[in-house]
Amino acid sequence: MAATIAAAFYRGNRTFTVEQVLAQAPGSDEVAIRVAYCGVCGTDMHVYHGNMDARVGHNRILGHEMSGVVDAIGDGVSDVGVGQKVVVRPLDHCGDCPACDAGHQHICHKLKFLGLDTNGAMQEIWIVPSHTVHALPGTIRLEDAALIEPLAVACHAVRLSGLKPGEDVLVIGGGPIGILVAMVAGEAGGNVTISEVNTNRIAIAEKLSFTVVNPAETNLEESVNASTKGKGADVVFEVSGTQTGADAMTACAATRARLVMVAIHATKPNVDLFQFFWRELQLIGARVYEAKDYEKAISLIASNTIDANTVITDVRPLEETQAAFDALDRNPTALKTLIKLGEL
Repeated sequence: MAATIAAAFYRGNRTFTVEQVLAQAPGSDEVAIRVAYCGVCGTDMHVYHGNMDARVGHNRILGHEMSGVVDAIGDGVSDVGVGQKVVVRPLDHCGDCPACDAGHQHICHKLKFLGLDTNGAMQEIWIVPSHTVHALPGTIRLEDAALIEPLAVACHAVRLSGLKPGEDVLVIGGGPIGILVAMVAGEAGGNVTISEVNTNRIAIAEKLSFTVVNPAETNLEESVNASTKGKGADVVFEVSGTQTGADAMTACAATRARLVMVAIHATKPNVDLFQFFWRELQLIGARVYEAKDYEKAISLIASNTIDANTVITDVRPLEETQAAFDALDRNPTALKTLIKLGEL
């Protein structure tokens, strides 16, 4: 009898089913990874809500924030070996478009995002192109390593911001990415303030020793100006994906501040262009990450610079995938939920 593995399929209508599927062998230049943990991200929740059905369909295995161990390698793979701890940078570029030709493969015009445009990591064994695999130090905890993908988003955003030590930073939105952006910005020497309205996330941010302002209770612009002697924030990260966040992004900015758009906005936000003229602001888009951002994220996790235990607030087995998504939708007390796929 052929071997089977368990996988969680998105079936539309906010529904997941866990099923057995035939195990496959890796092809040429492919790596089969036995998945340990897979995080649930904001994009996965967009899929759950049906907002991406046209893209993913109703027969898709989600998941891209993962960690695991190499189970098998295909022909031509020489940079990782069986038994090695790894993560996946889930971007498969075409190699033949203007972005790729310019060296920007991470925003390829025909980019395939693994776990959305292909089946992802919410399965016991995930087969991926070898160029997407990053080896991990042997001492790293696989549970912590599942944060490397979202942490790389934060590393990319902070790197593009050009943040310098001593600068005042405002992070708008204290969800998983916002908290990680704040951590990386703090590690880079920024004086970080987080804007967040969710009381559970505020408690987590305060536990991590960040200054937090709840704009539902306190005027954010006045608070930022008070803490910066009327200057405003030198670097602003918009991670909320809301119109309120887009408004605060320009209102709280210092002269010549750099504003980094990290969030995905479901609808086009209104942006105060007058402030860009008046204060000579810069707007920077930060979409995903590059290989150097993954290596930075790996080093931060491996050195315990990032408090993974505080960020990871819920771990559930694969059989509870439906319950994990339902819980995040109904009562999002968790900051980062991981799906556990096996003991490794």
